[in-house]
Amino acid sequence: MSASSVQAAHEIRVVVGRLRRRFRESYDTEGLTPTQTSVLSRLRRDGPSSASALAAAERVRPQSMAMTLGALDERGLIERRPDPDDRRRQLISVSEAGQAFLEDKQRAGEEWLSQALESGFTEDERQAIISSLALLDRLSDA
Repeated sequence: MSASSVQAAHEIRVVVGRLRRRFRESYDTEGLTPTQTSVLSRLRRDGPSSASALAAAERVRPQSMAMTLGALDERGLIERRPDPDDRRRQLISVSEAGQAFLEDKQRAGEEWLSQALESGFTEDERQAIISSLALLDRLSDA
């Protein structure tokens, strides 16, 4: 592997980690754990799912997922309904309150980022970031 590939891999990992932390700091999670927030976001992105499918997608044990879903359910952030294809299973989806939570979280993160880009970068730098994002998007598909 080339030195530039190794350097780019390291720097991307570090920067993405820092940005994730800054996004998390930009909004109040209302006491949700990162796992709970991740599950809620996954349900919003991918649609209704069973607990076992969520556990596999999040790479956690079914027992851990049951606890995560219990906490989200207690706060009214998810809804459960019988699976029309298999009445023994439940499908879990994001509730209206969960949608509102995720929208507020997204808006807060984008506001922080927009303000940081506006105050800390020139127009040329912002355009360079936009161009680089197309490359990073391509990288995410690799």
